[in-house]
Amino acid sequence: MAGGLIAQESGAPRPAEAPKGRGPGGINAANPVPALEESGFQALSDGQTLKGWDFDPNVWRVEGGVIVGETTPEKAIKQNTFLIWSGGKPGDFELKFEYRLTGGNTGVQYRSVEVPGVKWGLKGYQGDIDAQQRYTGQIYEERGRGFLALRGQAAYVGAGKKSGMVGALGSGEELKALLKDGDWNAFHVIARGNTIVQIVNGRVMSLLVDDDVANRMIEGLIGFQVHTGPPMKLELRNVRLKTY
Repeated sequence: MAGGLIAQESGAPRPAEAPKGRGPGGINAANPVPALEESGFQALSDGQTLKGWDFDPNVWRVEGGVIVGETTPEKAIKQNTFLIWSGGKPGDFELKFEYRLTGGNTGVQYRSVEVPGVKWGLKGYQGDIDAQQRYTGQIYEERGRGFLALRGQAAYVGAGKKSGMVGALGSGEELKALLKDGDWNAFHVIARGNTIVQIVNGRVMSLLVDDDVANRMIEGLIGFQVHTGPPMKLELRNVRLKTY
């Protein structure tokens, strides 16, 4: 549903034909990879309330079917705060959503845990997003090991080791060109065992193989971040999850 948060389940697969104005398989600059038909996803919001989420009511709300996280000069925050899904702690999953960011820095948390003594605080894996497009698409660990896979990297982490690049997914400028400033972008996280893939607007932005057993998480909470600093506004729609 345009502008809403209810996931639509598809029916029979469509014929593999090229839409008008596109090349073979429907691939063009705006749609570098044709989307697969979806099945098995559940919507994580009813589009009207934040039922099933834990959050700071001064920061988060639903407006016109869209989840909004916003800070203002009058409502500044002293620490990063998260909208935390209360429906479970997925391990192997796919998470999809669309976001629009105005200013600031945000991210999607997964396989995360609550920070003791910090209300609405999370630590763990994060799909990074920022309005300046410096970090969008990279795999970061909030309150943990820091940068794990930069945009354009396939990275590996061994036991007690720092992350290291083992392959390239594309140049930074090439991938940055696919990101839409001040507009809606589609984010897709795939987590299977020790491997994490992050896709934005149909392109793989980062990949991580994490063999650091003592420090990694293989299941945990999902959440969305509003960062400290200047005023910012995060909008989310079509948030949906598939577990394995």
